[in-house]
Amino acid sequence: RPIRYLRNSVKAVVDAYNGSVHLYVSEPEDPIIQGWTHLFPDLLRPLDEMPIKLRSHLMVPQAQFELQVQQLLRYHVTDVRTFYNGDDVWQVPKELYGTKQIPVAPYHITAQLPSSDESEFLLLQPLTPLARPNLSAWLTARSDGDNYGKLELIRFPSDVAIFGPEQIQALINQNPRISSQFGLWDRAGSQVIQGNLLVLPVGDSLLYVEPIYIKARQGGLPTLARVVVSDGSKVAMASDLASALDSLLNDRSIVVTETP
Repeated sequence: RPIRYLRNSVKAVVDAYNGSVHLYVSEPEDPIIQGWTHLFPDLLRPLDEMPIKLRSHLMVPQAQFELQVQQLLRYHVTDVRTFYNGDDVWQVPKELYGTKQIPVAPYHITAQLPSSDESEFLLLQPLTPLARPNLSAWLTARSDGDNYGKLELIRFPSDVAIFGPEQIQALINQNPRISSQFGLWDRAGSQVIQGNLLVLPVGDSLLYVEPIYIKARQGGLPTLARVVVSDGSKVAMASDLASALDSLLNDRSIVVTETP
């Protein structure tokens, strides 16, 4: 439905034993919350009063983050002429999930930002130029400590082609050994499902990780069968992440052919 005002202003905590509700203000500068605070001074508490054990579990709302991503696709441009010409528009990239092309959904990772000295819990959205598959930027929402709710945009160099999710999945599917393995599993009443492709920062490089599931065509639940990893040039597949990374680092592709 149409949204005209959205803020991440209050965190409500319900006591599971007695049903009491405690409201903690996470954005005290929100004018609507300031009005409610004047009307009901004893209703809202500062976020600092929330127990530490609860604060460590706070996450930026994904629905709000997705709306912020949609606004950023055009409004990251600061040059007036470029903005009105529409020369630098971004988009949310697509990925193959099962047999369908779907937009890459934001995902949570633990990683270290260039502006930080420690790893932290992040909500991340890769972005690509409109109608082009190369990665152009990341938008991250931070959730730890005093950085809760802060957004950070990481731009990639425009003169270097960095593969996006669609290109990496093409690299995976055109690998002869991996594609033949997928074809083998797709027979005899089973179905291969390529899961969500994750783009992860590792130092100054990127690591692409995609889980591979097998599911019976008639009912059944998807079962993790393999993990595919890539550094943007090489691809490796193995039964677990550690083995896949080992094969990637040692420049060999592991494809186990037996039925999982």
